[in-house]
Amino acid sequence: MANVASPLQFGDPPRLGPYVVQARLHTAPAGFVYLGQAPDGRAVSLAVLTRGAAYDAAARDRFVTAVREAGGRERAGRRGWLGLPGRPRGAVLEGAPEVLAFDGGQAPWVAVPYAPGRPGAERFLEPVMVGGTFIGEAHGPDFVPYWLTDRAPALPGPTRRRLPPTETRKRVLLAALALVLLLVLVTVILLLLLLGRQDSEQQPRQLPPTVFVPTPPPTPETPVPQPSPSQSPSPSESGQSTPGRSPGEDPGDESPL
Repeated sequence: MANVASPLQFGDPPRLGPYVVQARLHTAPAGFVYLGQAPDGRAVSLAVLTRGAAYDAAARDRFVTAVREAGGRERAGRRGWLGLPGRPRGAVLEGAPEVLAFDGGQAPWVAVPYAPGRPGAERFLEPVMVGGTFIGEAHGPDFVPYWLTDRAPALPGPTRRRLPPTETRKRVLLAALALVLLLVLVTVILLLLLLGRQDSEQQPRQLPPTVFVPTPPPTPETPVPQPSPSQSPSPSESGQSTPGRSPGEDPGDESPL
């Protein structure tokens, strides 16, 4: 298969692990193959599953299993049912290229050396598409996965850079120091508010206890005039009295004229 490089398109990953993605090499129903560059400048071939295949647990497991078998992490030649020797699963990838690095997470990818005119990372996309059963030859109609319509490349999630322990320790110390300074500042403000309130609100002084002693009324300097006893007025003093009966006279004692 001739690998003809084409420019990257929208949605293609700019990097896969330590490898820089430079161009597209091949497009398969199960994924994409890119031309990349290793940190040491070596050209590599990178295979990435489509988003639909990566979301399918069975398809993702077939891709990861093929990569691990080619990398020598699992041995072929297992026994099949009833203890009979079955077909080794790694036989489908005979002559697979050397695996330089791979990621078996939710968005798996694999990197192999790039050699023009030789099979590259697209060999690991072949086992993802299942056309029959795992025993014997394929029979019946072709199997079409439901995820073929989702053709976007599966991109790994953003990786959080872990800070070195020294940097983390410095940040913790700075945060603790800032917290202590904040607590001291709040304490000083509260003390100033309390002292200012006490100065502005002066409490009235308590008066000394008093003993009430009543004083006698004042004595006048001149004697108060006393009224004299009343006397009956004399005839000369009172003038001529009006003729008439005097008190105590009896009208029968009057002499007739």
